[in-house]
Amino acid sequence: MADLQERKIKDAQMRATINQKLVETGERERLKELLRTRLVECGWRDQLKAHCKDIVQQKGLEHVTVDDLVAEITPKGRALVPDNVKKELLQRIRTFLSQQSNI
Repeated sequence: MADLQERKIKDAQMRATINQKLVETGERERLKELLRTRLVECGWRDQLKAHCKDIVQQKGLEHVTVDDLVAEITPKGRALVPDNVKKELLQRIRTFLSQQSNI
């Protein structure tokens, strides 16, 4: 049990270190912009926008909060991201990490 807890702590520390490097180098913003572009190109944004409209029409504008909407569309939004977009971002992150000597 202690090994599992130690592993979780090390994983969290590694994620924090990687995120810090991504932020410091500006790569995080470049990746976010790439993701935005790819999601628009594949129609993801339009699909999610249509899904939001459907939810609001079903429930009525006065019965939907932003938090409700986010909770409902988040799983669908994640599921709709094409695999090729996920793979491209993962490859970019791997390339970035391979270029970092101090991680």
